[in-house]
Amino acid sequence: RFIAKPCAINLGIQDSGPHRAQPNAILEKVFTSITKSPDGKRLEGLSKQLDWDVRKIQRWFRHRRNQDKPTTLTKFCESMWRFTFYFSIFVYGIRFLWTAPWFWDTRQCWYSYPFQPLTSRLYYYYILELAFYWSLMFSQFTDIKRKDFLIMFVHHLATIGLITFSYMNNMVRVGTLVLCLHDASDFLLEAAKLANYAKYQRLCDAFFMLFGVVFIVTRLGIYPFWILNTTLFESWELIGPYPSWWLFNGLLITLQVLHIIWSYLIIRTAYKALVRGKVSKDDRSDVESSSEEEDVTSNSTKGVFSTSSNGSNRINGHVVSGQWTEE
Repeated sequence: RFIAKPCAINLGIQDSGPHRAQPNAILEKVFTSITKSPDGKRLEGLSKQLDWDVRKIQRWFRHRRNQDKPTTLTKFCESMWRFTFYFSIFVYGIRFLWTAPWFWDTRQCWYSYPFQPLTSRLYYYYILELAFYWSLMFSQFTDIKRKDFLIMFVHHLATIGLITFSYMNNMVRVGTLVLCLHDASDFLLEAAKLANYAKYQRLCDAFFMLFGVVFIVTRLGIYPFWILNTTLFESWELIGPYPSWWLFNGLLITLQVLHIIWSYLIIRTAYKALVRGKVSKDDRSDVESSSEEEDVTSNSTKGVFSTSSNGSNRINGHVVSGQWTEE
């Protein structure tokens, strides 16, 4: 409200939403009381009742659905908040872990386990991360539902479960490595969104490509060969198969499966960007589009992004493209 909004206004971002549907009492009643996406039979009936072309009615429903979506200004403010948190917590994590012995030797995560001290800096790092992911969990149900809603829901559940479980079992050393690794790419995604909302297309594409590289390197390279290696093999060697070993590693492997899915979507988006010369439309976009002339005109003013969210994805989602979506 006091920082992001003035920044957005200075960048020329208007507080205006998508094209609004023309007022129509009959269609509004159908939209609010019956269905937001009428089938062919209902469209035919409405066409006869209103003496409108079926395509015109479809266009009205599309515009009506879109006008409930958040404005670019709202998305910018949300992304700026997320960027601030992700960047700040990543810097804090790096500064903290730089002097931690387990950052340089992962076997240190298991020496003297479970009798390892919980310092105040480590404690606050954990609590801040847990609070943030709980906020994403709650806000996901109030934000616009995207195609990756289920994936993000599983991701938040696994993340909260891992943070809570590792804290209760004093596995905080390896937990800090997981948290810092995941924060390494998230702020780049939010930076790309900010550049898109401000209509800095080249900067947006550059941030997205950088995000994609960092994401794939950290999630498909460092994570399995550094994190999973120590939790699966080094822990087994040093402290043995403790009772919760299977659950702990099961949650970590669940995250890895999600990493693979997101990496595929990111690579596909990057490929489209190279082929078309710019990032293509995001598969998770919360704004519906049309090939019709008036929609092309409207979309021509948009940038690469179109968003969970504070919930976004919320991705919080990681896949972005064309008209970037939040998340």
